Amino acid sequence: MENHEHHTHKEKDHSKMNHSHDDHAKMDHSKMDHTKMEHHDHGNVPMGMAGHDHHKMMIEDFKKRFWISLILTIPILVFSPMIQGFFGYEWLLPGNSYVLFGLSTIVYFYGGWPFLKGLKDELSQGAPGMMTLISMAISVAYFYSSATVFGLRGMDFFWELATLIDIMLLGHWLEMKSVLGASKALQLLVSMMPSEAHRVKGDTVEDVKLEDLLKDDIILIKPGEKVPADGVIVEGESYLNESMLTGESKPVKKSLENKVIGGSLNGNGSLKVRVEHTGKDSYLNKVITLVQAAQKSKSKMQNLSDRAAKWLTYIALAIGFGTLATWLFLGFPFVYALERMVTVMVIACPHALGLAIPLVVAISTAVSAQNGLLIRNRTAFEESRKISALLFDKTGTLTKGDFGVTRVESVNKNYDSTEVLRLASALEQSSEHPIAVGIIKKVKENNATIPKPENFNAITGKGVEAKVEGKNIKVVSPGYLRDEKIDIPKDAYSDAAETVVFVLIDGSLAGYIALADEIRPESAEAVKIFKKNNIKVLMATGDNEKTAKAVSDKLGLDGYYSEVLPHQKVEIVKELQAKGEFVAMTGDGVNDAPALAQANVGIAVGSGTDVAAETADIILVNSNPQDIANLILFGKATYNKMIQNIAWATGYNTFAIPLAAGVLYSTGFVLGPAVGAVLMSLSTIIVAINAQLLKKKIGNK
Repeated sequence: MENHEHHTHKEKDHSKMNHSHDDHAKMDHSKMDHTKMEHHDHGNVPMGMAGHDHHKMMIEDFKKRFWISLILTIPILVFSPMIQGFFGYEWLLPGNSYVLFGLSTIVYFYGGWPFLKGLKDELSQGAPGMMTLISMAISVAYFYSSATVFGLRGMDFFWELATLIDIMLLGHWLEMKSVLGASKALQLLVSMMPSEAHRVKGDTVEDVKLEDLLKDDIILIKPGEKVPADGVIVEGESYLNESMLTGESKPVKKSLENKVIGGSLNGNGSLKVRVEHTGKDSYLNKVITLVQAAQKSKSKMQNLSDRAAKWLTYIALAIGFGTLATWLFLGFPFVYALERMVTVMVIACPHALGLAIPLVVAISTAVSAQNGLLIRNRTAFEESRKISALLFDKTGTLTKGDFGVTRVESVNKNYDSTEVLRLASALEQSSEHPIAVGIIKKVKENNATIPKPENFNAITGKGVEAKVEGKNIKVVSPGYLRDEKIDIPKDAYSDAAETVVFVLIDGSLAGYIALADEIRPESAEAVKIFKKNNIKVLMATGDNEKTAKAVSDKLGLDGYYSEVLPHQKVEIVKELQAKGEFVAMTGDGVNDAPALAQANVGIAVGSGTDVAAETADIILVNSNPQDIANLILFGKATYNKMIQNIAWATGYNTFAIPLAAGVLYSTGFVLGPAVGAVLMSLSTIIVAINAQLLKKKIGNK
């Protein structure tokens, strides 16, 4: 593997300047996100509160129409001459045909109304589809049968019309219920926010509506309550259950200065929290918006099913009229030819096909969100099955990102190791970088006071410098020493997976600090899963060669790139793609943005509120590498379900349409309209059940 000759404190310059610049970028991100959300809110919310309620009303409407039509169908069946002949009884009312006509008219206009309305909508958009087919089938049946009541010779099939409408209503009702089931997860997310918060004003606590909360308000969260907004703990400690947001089942300990996410559940401690994000900016709202956008965004598979449905409509119309013409040409009565045509049109309704993809999309997106995978780009999610190489950013993904100081050595007799550490800490106190945090933690354990730095400056990609107590102090990477032709002490590196930073005082090397970042226990398991699925696992890190090799060997990786600067990650991705690999890149979203954008699938890892990884296709709420394994396996399962559903829906039609047209007439077998309708609804239900099975596929969290 190529070895890049640079080093950085991981990739983020851990400087104050750089940090504030980073914050500025993040602010911009949140602004972008905010405007995007505004835009979403005005659009048609697919399954937000309003969309959800509307959907429920439609389900109720179909249910009511179904039951009323079914009740009216019973007398239609009992008094139909064809049914009486079939069961061998005779029971005719006075004006029997008019009674049948009257009841069937109610069923046609009341039960068939949703389909007739759908016909108008489809034709006005110039896109004939399912509703056009159903409406044509029931209209042909109704007007033909009505004509027989008022003098046209022939048999009526009011009973077939009524049963057809019943079955269509039932199919639609079940179909809509299963779609609603898919959006339940979203509803759960929406309902996770409490409606009120306890705002602390001086010594008093007042209950305020959630929308009245402002940034920097202090709120009280009592034991067992839901957290009403994203924020930072200013008092108290507790265990919080974030499983619904992150998929992480263990409650997480939170204390002073820790962030809390709105919607998580407080344990047994009482907390005071300073509000950071409310309403549209909240983490939960971003999750909901992402899920809605993903459910709305069309993927390649969805476009395929739309095209198939459209073609099926044209084919059905052509075969329908062709069937009518053929039977008439063969000298059969018009009523028989018409019945064949009606049956063909009933069967051809691409219900199952119309449902095949959207249902899988809705379920997979919602289930993913519950398991800490936020899908921004549907096509990338479906294509995750093709991933052949996975490039990991080491810190915080394969490792915990939690650095602890393992050794502090002095190489200058004027400064002992405690002094080296103390002076270095002055430069690190304003940085949130894991290495800086590790150094500060160690100094605090030693109860040393941290001096104030002056003239602070970042040495791009190499470290930081400042004046401390009149001395020029630099905390730098080995790359800086090499550039400045300073010898690296022989014992600076051990075989352990350590990261080493060097401390220079007034231009000469005073000592070094070694830190270790623990490998995540889940990493090894995840690497095994990738290898079993023939995916190469590679690592890119700013760490030195020895550390990178130690981590790589321990996890059994296929290769690693050490001492990598942020801009070089894009080159690595391009290099892998040039070799024909389908590359997934995982990174923490800010400095890895170019590489995430270049990769075939960009996966941003970022716990908490940094959801605005604009360039990533998929966001992992936890930084757990096993989630990526879940993602790839779930992507495969989703794709397979879509293919199965499309195959089932089109295969069923390929088989049933010719039977309805009467190709086996010579053998005495012809598919009747009602049986056709039963089969078609069955096809829809099978597709719906198959999509629901997807819920069993995601990792056992």
